Amino acid sequence: MRVSSALILVATFSVAGLGAYLAARAGATFIEQRSEIDVRFALDENQLGWAEVQSNGLRVELSGTAPDEAQRFRAISQAGRIVDAARVIDRMQVEDMATLAAPRFSVEILRNESGISLIGLIPAEINREDISTAIEELAPEAEVADLLESADYPTPDGFDTALSFSLDALSQLPRSKISVDADGVAITAISESTEDKRRLETDIARAKPNNIRLALDISAPRPVITPFTARFLIDADGARFDACSADSDIARARILSAARNAGLEGQVNCTLGLGVPTTRWADGVARGIEAVTELGGGTITFADAEVTLTALEGTDEGLFDRVAGELKTALPDVFSLSTVLPRSDAQSGEGPPEFVATLSPEGQVQLRGRLPSDLVRGVAENFAQARFGIGKVYVATRNVDNLPDGWPVRVLAGIEALSELNNGAVIVQPDLVTVRGDTGNVDARSAVSRLLSDKLEEGARFEIFIEYKEALDPIASLPTVDECVGDIKRIGTEQKITFEPGSAVVDASARPTLDSIATVFRDCEMLDFEIEIGGHTDSQGSEGGNQRISEQRAQAVLEELLQRGVKSLQLTAVGYGEAQPIADNETEEGREANRRIEFKRVYLAPPAIREAEPTDDAETETSETEATDEQN
Repeated sequence: MRVSSALILVATFSVAGLGAYLAARAGATFIEQRSEIDVRFALDENQLGWAEVQSNGLRVELSGTAPDEAQRFRAISQAGRIVDAARVIDRMQVEDMATLAAPRFSVEILRNESGISLIGLIPAEINREDISTAIEELAPEAEVADLLESADYPTPDGFDTALSFSLDALSQLPRSKISVDADGVAITAISESTEDKRRLETDIARAKPNNIRLALDISAPRPVITPFTARFLIDADGARFDACSADSDIARARILSAARNAGLEGQVNCTLGLGVPTTRWADGVARGIEAVTELGGGTITFADAEVTLTALEGTDEGLFDRVAGELKTALPDVFSLSTVLPRSDAQSGEGPPEFVATLSPEGQVQLRGRLPSDLVRGVAENFAQARFGIGKVYVATRNVDNLPDGWPVRVLAGIEALSELNNGAVIVQPDLVTVRGDTGNVDARSAVSRLLSDKLEEGARFEIFIEYKEALDPIASLPTVDECVGDIKRIGTEQKITFEPGSAVVDASARPTLDSIATVFRDCEMLDFEIEIGGHTDSQGSEGGNQRISEQRAQAVLEELLQRGVKSLQLTAVGYGEAQPIADNETEEGREANRRIEFKRVYLAPPAIREAEPTDDAETETSETEATDEQN
């Protein structure tokens, strides 16, 4: 009996369908079990073992009690990293939050002529009526602003004791601020006088309970001192103050420190008061004390802004001129200095006045000696600043009377003559002007001679001792192009340029090298030459990749030099890739040598020649600076 073809077809599809069903069921069961195992492992690995995991088809259910909301969220996040987050079902609970901590209880009590204010938070069990009653008793007519809040929490240990002590102290302090908390009491107040301050400090300290910490700051009003005075002297009896005033504790410490350095011994009463003419009072007084010390004795007197420096009889006049000039410069602008130099009989025939201007090799100028007035002093200072630069002129001159006619003209002519030198000095005397120093200008001697002949009065004497030094000549001392290129080669040989591995970013260790090379370029900027920066790699990697990295590295070095002030017209950047090895690429040492930066001086022929003939190798002189990096 033959089986019909239709029946065979039905049977075949039935068997196939059953097989597919069984395979799908087995796959789903495997995925379900695998997901549950993986999620459980991830939770245990992250110390989330309190979470229970159960798979339900393709879904993963999390249950258990989390210590807090953050831990519950971590469990969900970890499960979401293993399976699709949409398949994670959250059935977890969170433990009850701990009882909220009690707030910080504190009270601020403010008292002045306007009344009393209470601000802060107190426990609900403290009777606010008791506080109001206590305040009414200590200040019956005071207007009270009660801004206290309360909270139903236990009273911290010591808080009620501290509050009670504060109210007692408030009765003695009509202008005060009192801060109260469980840690202690802080009192800031103003007393009527210094004696009242001492009494209050004693009474309040005695009344303080033993278990309360107290911070007490009571200030007394300072007296108005008129005039604000300080007088310090050094004589045969030693160093001492006749009067001492200061506007702050810091100022008093500064003044007394200078006095002790001058030889002051023992305790000194330096009064703190109001009426100081400048906030830099202490700086001025300290500098005056230093001036008296440098003279070896004398007196410095400050009366508001008027300052008088008096030397001991017999003090060397040159020393006095210098010290007085330096003091005038050092004093703050508000002060006006007068000087007194008593003359002994032996000094009656002392030499002529003198003005000296000196120029150091670093370009710093000092003006010392005698001038007729503050006006001339200001003109000389401004003229010197115009010649040598603001901030480079130091003035330590002294004003005296009866200087020779034409003295200001001689001083200004001397300063102008000094500007022709690299370093030296000008000495102005009544009958002679002397110029000494070194210069890098071959014509400086002639220029100074013409200047003094023109500026000084007819028949005036002057002497010139100027020495020309080639090392100071900015033209004669210029390096040659070969020297510049040679310096770049030397720097690159001693200090190699490196890059961060596999990139065109210049490594931080190469910055000093680039700084040194940039300095050479700046020293040679008056010379006309062009440098090619060539980037080279080893043969590892693709040829195209090596070409690109070499171009990028050469360009990176160019940009670093531009940032350091090198002119762009002096530089070009070219990448050669692996095409020009200088060592064997089969060894690590050879590959390291091939990874480099080369600096080449490029000679460019005139345009007509370049159009007719291409540049060959003979037209390029190479100065190679090799630099390695860690890898291409």
